[in-house]
Amino acid sequence: MDFRELECFVVLSEELHFARTADRLYLSPARVSQLLRSLESRIGGRLFDRTSRRVRLTPLGERFLTDLRPAYDGLRGAVSRARAAAREVAGTLRVGFLATPTDAVTASVRAFERGHPGCATELVEIPMSDPFGKLRAGQVDVAFTLLPVEEPDLATGPALNRVSHRLGVSVGHPLAGRPGIGAEELAGVPLIGFEGPAPRWWKERTAPSVTPCGRPIPRAGAVATAQEGLTQVALGRGGMLFCTPTAEHHRRPDVSFVPVSGLPPSILGLTWVRAAETAVVRAFVEAAGREAAAREASGAALVA
Repeated sequence: MDFRELECFVVLSEELHFARTADRLYLSPARVSQLLRSLESRIGGRLFDRTSRRVRLTPLGERFLTDLRPAYDGLRGAVSRARAAAREVAGTLRVGFLATPTDAVTASVRAFERGHPGCATELVEIPMSDPFGKLRAGQVDVAFTLLPVEEPDLATGPALNRVSHRLGVSVGHPLAGRPGIGAEELAGVPLIGFEGPAPRWWKERTAPSVTPCGRPIPRAGAVATAQEGLTQVALGRGGMLFCTPTAEHHRRPDVSFVPVSGLPPSILGLTWVRAAETAVVRAFVEAAGREAAAREASGAALVA
């Protein structure tokens, strides 16, 4: 049965007036009449006696109201409790991060926890080879990912930082130790990419197949995680692109990180499943956005 019809019947039984019922339900009186006729047709009898002067329940209507009221009140209560829970900023929020929990990640978490002491936050690593799998499986509620995201079922927040890239190569590589290279020089460096269920656009963004001018970039295999990629780089089996904060975090004696100019910046932001958005997720996105704005205003934004 149509819940709107039942709601119309209950409210009309309280008001015994079509115009007041319409006002309470934000409907027109004609729509109220239509819903009532439809309900009476389903039941097979008149629920109200109505004239130009008065509206009253029929004996059938009184009996139907008595039977319906407990179930109707229960449904309304369930909806109200669900709405309240959706608005409540409490519980545990699972936050995903890629490869490394950089300063942008930890600063966002601290800002959220300061503003919402009733919430606990858990950090969960997300593999670069499957950046959205844990989101869609419900294993994390919101995740730090690269923007823009080209997935229609996912929503994104504002950019939290924009950073440059560095090319990781073994210390024995001809480019090791250089103060910087241009993006076109990547045509001479076989790049390690990511395997797995990551969408094609994601793989292209993390390991481009061509330079900005269209020169092909050779491939050097694929890995599942950034740590696997670093191991391949250290062994001299190819180069790998990293955002600058991640490169700084993973400094090691057998890998040289060379700044790369001429590539679009790596943009970090928050992503979540559109249909699973909650008040807690919205609160975290807002806290992260405020924190990023404050860092930028103070000159501490992670831009390199």
